[in-house]
Amino acid sequence: MSALPCPSLVEALIQARTLGVERLDAQLLLAHVLRCSRGWLIAHDDAVLAPEQAEAWAQMVQQRAEGVPLAYLTGRHEFHGLDLDVTSAVLDPRPDTETLVDWALELLASHPHPTPQVVDLGTGSGAIALALRCRSAAHTAVWAVDVSPAALDVARSNGERLGLPVHWLQGSWFEPLIDQRFDMIVSNPPYIAEGDPHLPALRHEPLLALTSGADGLDAIRHIVEQAPDHLLPAGWLLLEHGHDQGPAVAGLLQTRGFRHITHRHDLAGHCRCTGACFAV
Repeated sequence: MSALPCPSLVEALIQARTLGVERLDAQLLLAHVLRCSRGWLIAHDDAVLAPEQAEAWAQMVQQRAEGVPLAYLTGRHEFHGLDLDVTSAVLDPRPDTETLVDWALELLASHPHPTPQVVDLGTGSGAIALALRCRSAAHTAVWAVDVSPAALDVARSNGERLGLPVHWLQGSWFEPLIDQRFDMIVSNPPYIAEGDPHLPALRHEPLLALTSGADGLDAIRHIVEQAPDHLLPAGWLLLEHGHDQGPAVAGLLQTRGFRHITHRHDLAGHCRCTGACFAV
């Protein structure tokens, strides 16, 4: 039996559409397989895939149709202008998390301390920590913590490749930070409820980085409770959370003695981040 003919780029994109894969994702997968730009694809849409390219394309487009994040297939994801390596050991960085980074950078830009100290809890790919290290003043010192050794390997590798110095520590939340205090603590912790109906759509991402108890707030409760012991005077705690969790997070902060509780909204207008200052 003769092998099926290899598809042209136009035919490959039609195949992707038939499988339910968005055109942009399909183009990015094709560009990855062919090691070319999207512009080249558009200008050469009559080009035919080589047999090995056609095989790789067929496997990747099928995986994308099954919900595997694009970043896991290409191994890369851009976050806040940084080109990050991404594996299935870490969450695929979301654009909404840039809201947290932008807020932290605003506060750091006007920070009175000459050498502000910042820690990112649950760093995953290192996206937040590396963006803060890259975009803030050169004298800002950044630490990053993750309980997963595999995730920390990804983050450390990203830092080395990008030439951005970060202090990487393995452990659960504040465990490796005994007696250390910071001007700012930032975190995008797991915040999805364990029974959330949307979890099946996220099945390819690490569950440890997604869910946190029956209401999704266990990790945030833990961080809020312990954060004052690791903040310098007038230090800030900034947290990403679910679109409907802002009031609950604000309540936790208020109960723990935080002041100046503030919210930030993501690109869709949802309350995505809540932060506050701890002043004794």
